Amino acid sequence: MGLKGNAAIVGAAQYRPEKYQTAPRMFHLEQVADLASRALADAGLRAEDIDGLVINGPQFHEASVFVPAMAAEYLGLNLNFAEVVDLGGCTSVAMVWRAAMAIEMGLCQAVLCVLPARMAPFGPDEDPTWMARAMRYGGHSTAFGAPEAEFDLPYGHMGQNTGYAMIAQRYAAQYGYDPLAMAKIAVDQRTNALANPDAMFFGKPLAAEEVLASKMVADPLHVLEIVMPVAGGAAVILASKELAARARHRGAVVKGFGEHLAFKSPTYAADMTRTPIGPAAARAFAMAGLKPADMDAAQIYDCYTITVLLTLEDAGFAPKGEGMRWVREHDLTWRGNFPMNTHGGQLSFGQAGSAGGMSQVIEAFTQISGRAGERQLKRCDTVFVSGTGGVMSEQGALILQGA
Repeated sequence: MGLKGNAAIVGAAQYRPEKYQTAPRMFHLEQVADLASRALADAGLRAEDIDGLVINGPQFHEASVFVPAMAAEYLGLNLNFAEVVDLGGCTSVAMVWRAAMAIEMGLCQAVLCVLPARMAPFGPDEDPTWMARAMRYGGHSTAFGAPEAEFDLPYGHMGQNTGYAMIAQRYAAQYGYDPLAMAKIAVDQRTNALANPDAMFFGKPLAAEEVLASKMVADPLHVLEIVMPVAGGAAVILASKELAARARHRGAVVKGFGEHLAFKSPTYAADMTRTPIGPAAARAFAMAGLKPADMDAAQIYDCYTITVLLTLEDAGFAPKGEGMRWVREHDLTWRGNFPMNTHGGQLSFGQAGSAGGMSQVIEAFTQISGRAGERQLKRCDTVFVSGTGGVMSEQGALILQGA
């Protein structure tokens, strides 16, 4: 079972990342309409071509239920396929393969995948401090009956930082730890951001010494190894082969995908150093009939440097336990022998909530369609893309190939 390659990303739109304090406030429905309009213009398609919608649900401002119906009504669309995805940072990758499957099954011809991530205006009865309170616990549930509320939070496992630090410490105990190699991941991605005017850290070079001298947030993770949350939002449009032939740019065909979830909290993981991206990537490569060495670039979800390292290993790019040596031996910049996160990654581009992962999807499409400007790769036909949600708990992979 798999994809035949009859669905492709043909259009994309992305807000330039901004600090929450300065970004414009827009209702999520307004953002959906704006992003959809921009993505349609990029694709050269019409609104009436869209008959499928994949959207985020839990963080949608104007509704917590019936979100696709509300969005379709607002956009004036008649849908034959609608889906809500709630996989945190894996949401973008998950949206893309679900849209591709729906197109290949004949349910629809074009699907809008959209993630609004700018703040909405506060109503008279809304608490403006909700975000700060929510961020305190990260993705953990404080609801009565939630296992995390009883067994994780009381013992200091609060927010994402502690979980990823725990994974990094376990990796160090099992395989050793090279702080300079981890800093190099952040530095190489910053080099890529210096060639991307839309990146949050454009024009701000970074050295490994600065990474290691930055504030220790959760040992061994420094602040410059952790994403900067920003306001943003993104959308992509997937279309059938017939419709893609009318699009303005070379499409990025979805050749393979994989997804794997096994736990919510890393305290329940069988082995914290072997992550769900392993089986997800294996399935994606097998479906596409390709292997890691066939990739021209990798756009790897990078909420933390340790996320990148484990993804490189578990997806098959680097041997298990040797990822830090592998990183030291490879140039991860857009000029290098392993171009990775060529837009700067979320570490230097910025992470717009659950829309952050769409920056990796869009960069893959941008490179494949030959529109990356200064950072454009000389050859980019096939790209690996990953998504990571929670604390390495839900991961997905895509293999995208030029039409």
